[in-house]
Amino acid sequence: MRSEFQAAIAQLIAEKGLPREVVMETVANALLSAYRKSFGGGDNVRIEVDKNGEVHVWTTKRVVAQVKDPNEEISLAEAQRLMPKAALGQTIEVDSSHIFERIPTQTAKQVILQRIREAEHEHLYEQLKEWVGEIRLGTLTRRDPARGWVLDFDLDRVDKVEGLMPFSEEVPSEHYRVGQRLRVYIVDVRRVQGRLLQIVASRSHRDLVRRLFEAEVPEIYEGMVEIKAIAREPGSRTKVAVVAHQEGLDPIGSCVGVRGSRINNIVRELNDEKIDIILWSPDPATFVANALSPVKPLRVELREADRTAQVVVAEKQLSLAIGKDGQNARLAAKLTGWRVDVVKPAEGEVYEEPAEEAISSASARRERGRHDGGRRSASSRGGKYR
Repeated sequence: MRSEFQAAIAQLIAEKGLPREVVMETVANALLSAYRKSFGGGDNVRIEVDKNGEVHVWTTKRVVAQVKDPNEEISLAEAQRLMPKAALGQTIEVDSSHIFERIPTQTAKQVILQRIREAEHEHLYEQLKEWVGEIRLGTLTRRDPARGWVLDFDLDRVDKVEGLMPFSEEVPSEHYRVGQRLRVYIVDVRRVQGRLLQIVASRSHRDLVRRLFEAEVPEIYEGMVEIKAIAREPGSRTKVAVVAHQEGLDPIGSCVGVRGSRINNIVRELNDEKIDIILWSPDPATFVANALSPVKPLRVELREADRTAQVVVAEKQLSLAIGKDGQNARLAAKLTGWRVDVVKPAEGEVYEEPAEEAISSASARRERGRHDGGRRSASSRGGKYR
């Protein structure tokens, strides 16, 4: 049985692609489980399988004057033969390799195969968990009417892994087809019924944009430029806030690249989704003003009580600041974490100071009420966006 057993272990290692030490530990645990299943007890039994496939069994026994339970006890004379200084009441570990021969072959085989399947599943899960948060290339194989697109990631164990892009992770403006190769962001790896692993993929996740920038912009990958925030409406427009951690480095220029080479690669991958690169600032008022790019606000007032930023813009730029269907202001709000209230100057209100000075001085007036001269509704002056 030993030679057959060693050959079976070697075959398992070759077929399953599991590390040798994982197979050894799994087989040892399986044999112990098979022993307990066949004979009961076994709490004092320890089994190890070495790198050559040799099985070693040890039993912990208590030294007694007269043995009543040979599975749990050993006589003093026998104990001293193994360990000359053994004494009554002491516990010693005894080589009990004969136990291995007593385990029914069929029972051992069934338990080992079950445990190997479990170990294979766990090993694959640990490998695929590292995919979460990364971009992977997959092939669309079919569209499940109830769940979304099923993907193939060119893995060896296709019968144990399923890629899925749910409908909620699709980009509304993108059109998918069977056989299409697609770069997707891995959202999660899940265990599902039937020992199947499911890789959940996305084309709409905002961190897909983050990973694309890391791949295209060395300064971001190396940490000289940091992406501080991303706000995205998939397929339409994205705002990315960046800051440089190296003096003299232009973070926006780094992201754009020579003649737009870097940003154009990202835009192409996202099927011409518009991308605004925004300069992040630790000053909330300045950050809100930057986030409304391409508009240059006249003034930004912050109200801490409800985290609202009232942004005054020139009347001729009001529609541009708000954007089509409110998109520009809505993305600015998502990017900064402030509710954005875009308004035009009140009647008779004149701004003489430069916009930059107006913004930087706004923090001193955060709790000031709105300028009234007959208060106007949000719809007539601008709009509020979360």
